[in-house]
Amino acid sequence: MARHLIQGRAVAMPVRIRHATVCTAAYLVRADAARAVIAYSGMDVAEVLPGRTVCSLAFVDYVDGDLDAYHEFGVTFMVRPPEAGPAARKGPVKSLAGLRRSGAGVFVHWLPVDQGFTLEAGRTIWGFPKELATIDLRLSSPYKRCVVRKDDRLVIDMLVKPGVPVTAAGATFSLDAYSHLDGVTRRIPWTVSPRGIRVRPGGALVRLGNHPVARELSELGLPKRAVMTAGFARVAMSFEEAKET
Repeated sequence: MARHLIQGRAVAMPVRIRHATVCTAAYLVRADAARAVIAYSGMDVAEVLPGRTVCSLAFVDYVDGDLDAYHEFGVTFMVRPPEAGPAARKGPVKSLAGLRRSGAGVFVHWLPVDQGFTLEAGRTIWGFPKELATIDLRLSSPYKRCVVRKDDRLVIDMLVKPGVPVTAAGATFSLDAYSHLDGVTRRIPWTVSPRGIRVRPGGALVRLGNHPVARELSELGLPKRAVMTAGFARVAMSFEEAKET
């Protein structure tokens, strides 16, 4: 079993998250604008409609896992695998299962966290672009809210409205996450088992601040109506060893 030494502590692979609460919003954005944002990675976005790709915003409360408890916010893009041929034009991918069937993966562009151990683990083990930020999660009401500040500047204030319950008993999805750090692109096999799922069209309110990441999101056309939002009351995950692509 592979192990990584992080701050004097051995972290065994795969890393397991036993309980996390997740809220996410997916947006259709211009593919050319998204390509400009992730050009540093050498990866290409997946076009779910001609000239359009998916940018997702997510906030997560990690309650119990191998990297301890922490809060996280993520900006991700749907991407084509590095070995893929010419992009196929398909209809919108509406679920994790549909994402996997499409052959697309998730590129993690920005991933602030609020604890130092997961910061070092994420960067060292998988090359995730984790950085420290202040992440205020308000999850006690049906309306879930996340406020992210970095360097004393507001990045984003995001509210997710409650959706309609969806039954997915026993569902487990496997997909590939991609990262790029210090000139290296990595593929990370990722397994997700969600429970307590609520989904709705639209459903997100976003206010952007004056941080550079906020300006990037503005250049993608945000704030705008989300294609869909989803809330997951309890999610289990596992992250395998990263492989350079």
